[in-house]
Amino acid sequence: MSNTTTPTVPSVSASTRNMMAGPNNHFGKYVKLNVGNHLFLTSFDTLTKEDTMFKAMFSGRMEVVQDSEGWVLIDRDGKHFNVILNYLRDGTINLPECTQALNELLLEAKFYCIESLIELVEQQLRTRSRKNAGDTDSCCKVIMLTSAKELPNIVATVRKPIVKLAINRHNNKYSYTASSDEMLMKNIELFDKLSIRLHNRILFIKDVTGSEEICCWSFYGNGQKMAEVCCTSIVYATERKQNKVEFFEARIYEETLNVLLYENRNAPVDEIIRATTPRFASAALTDDDFDEDRSTNTNSASATNRPPRKR
Repeated sequence: MSNTTTPTVPSVSASTRNMMAGPNNHFGKYVKLNVGNHLFLTSFDTLTKEDTMFKAMFSGRMEVVQDSEGWVLIDRDGKHFNVILNYLRDGTINLPECTQALNELLLEAKFYCIESLIELVEQQLRTRSRKNAGDTDSCCKVIMLTSAKELPNIVATVRKPIVKLAINRHNNKYSYTASSDEMLMKNIELFDKLSIRLHNRILFIKDVTGSEEICCWSFYGNGQKMAEVCCTSIVYATERKQNKVEFFEARIYEETLNVLLYENRNAPVDEIIRATTPRFASAALTDDDFDEDRSTNTNSASATNRPPRKR
């Protein structure tokens, strides 16, 4: 229970102080406290259950000052005293979210010598300090490429793998298909999602230099370009050409995971390239299989290039 009043403070006689300090508590079951003009009523047992300043006050080890109405006067700000009193009652507390309020509560707990509460508040402050430091470290940084001359220097000097997304919606040489804007947004959203999740391991670059590519992903590792996923094509509508933007989510995820293999620049480059190149993806293939594949591809190319037969 709390209220606000302006009490008068008479001097307390030595006999009164001796009576407070005696072995028998003259306050009775309840004690009235005036903390910085905030009034509180609590039990004698609540104040003396822990070894705090209150136990010293009501055991005769400290002088206690009362006004004419019997309120025990404590010259302290009563802003947080209700929190402290509730903690003394049941040993639980809802710590404030504000760091400044936590620091104020810590000062009050130290004044009243409540060691268990001091430990709780200090632990919460340490936890928040570590969390804030982690939030600072986890800031996601994306490089905005504004000149094509910047990229070679970045690729050559940065030790992290690199994922670059080139975006140029202003390329209006042809009109766009109905779904192109939606697909373009999905590519941008995926880029943002990947950069938030993997920024500690991969350098993400957004290319807005105005290249001819409308939407194109590039993947770099060990100082060289390893893969590219172009999401733009030209399709033919009824008498005109149109730009079509697509969203190859699975392929983009795959190439992003592949480029993570280049985190360690000292790794054998040839082995990494073999592991991430589709031609070497299956260990079961032999040289004969590759020869057969080359023969098949050659025959297919010949059939494609053969001129149509005249009728």
